[in-house]
Order: sequence, then C-alpha cells, then structure tokens
Amino acid sequence: MKLILASSSPRRKRLMKRLNCSFDIIFPDVDESKMQFESSPEKYCISLAELKADNVSQNYPNALVIGADTIVVLDGHIMNKPHGHDEAEEMLHALSGKIHEVHTGVCIKSINDNIQHSFSEVTQVNFQKLTNQEIRYYVKIYLPFDKAGAYGIQDWSAVFVEQINGCYDNVVGFPLSRFYLELKKLDINLLDTISESY
Repeated sequence: MKLILASSSPRRKRLMKRLNCSFDIIFPDVDESKMQFESSPEKYCISLAELKADNVSQNYPNALVIGADTIVVLDGHIMNKPHGHDEAEEMLHALSGKIHEVHTGVCIKSINDNIQHSFSEVTQVNFQKLTNQEIRYYVKIYLPFDKAGAYGIQDWSAVFVEQINGCYDNVVGFPLSRFYLELKKLDINLLDTISESY
C-alpha cells in the first residue's frame, strides 16, 4: 500500500524515515486558521489532522494517507505558531518555569480501503525558569515561527527542558511508537512494505 505523509513539516519527515519504509510527501492545501477550537485540545488537534488527511486523500484514494497536527497547551489555552519575534518571546516567557502539554492528533485514512482512524497522544513538558537573555538568544538565532509554542525540543531549546513525561517524539511532532501500534491495530504491518531482505 502506498503511504503518503500529508504534512509540510520537515521534523515529521525525519521521524517517519526512521521507520525504514517508503512514503511520499504531499503538502495539504488547508487553512488551519479557519479551524475553530473545539471542546478539548485532543479533539482540536485530531480535527486538524483529519482536515489534512481528508484533503490529500481526495486526490489519492488508493493510498494510506497520514495527517498530523501538534499543538502546545498551557493552562488550557492553545499556543499556536507565533507571528514574529515579540509573540515568540511572549510564549516562551509564559512557558518558563511551568509544565505544559504537547498534543499531537493523527489521522490514518484510505478512501478505497474504507480506513478512517484517528488518535491523539499527549506529553507533559516541564520547562526550567528561563532568563530574558536565553529567550532573546533562542528566538533571534533559531526563529521558531513554524513551531507551536515557539520552540523545538530537538534544537537548542532542549536546554529549556527540565523533564518530560511521555513520548519525546510526540513533542518533536509525531508519536512514532504510538503510530506504529495503531497501524498494527488496523492489521497494517509496515514490515511487509520494506522491500530489503532482513
């Protein structure tokens, strides 16, 4: 079965490559800003993931399309991607010294095989107390404007993290282990798609 990752995220691409299976990348043509917040962060990120998977599946009904979306939640409020230096710094000041949650919603869809399966994963992240200098440096050098919550745990902002509770890959942007488990629940064996002998 042809696999398609419906995402423009280079981080999700790198994570998916670790599965050693072939897949294509198709950028979904969706406007995430029009999605209204639902009753819970879990439902919100799943709805965004489904929106991406649905969009790409329309043109690739034979493929298994994977949509995903990651959000940062602090005290029940969603932190989306910042719109510039000031907002990024404000987000990091808010996260400083606190525990927040990272939610990723995933949708696995194949129109022709009648598959529509969604789930979400949550990881708790505890930030150390950050200094103004650390925040300014990070935002200026790493420009985290494409990242929810204005940070990427896989880069220099790893020094912000005191502790995580849950899946590290989920914080990066895709819960790889959980995704593999959910595929097995659907009787989809990725090892069958690996052509190399082992």
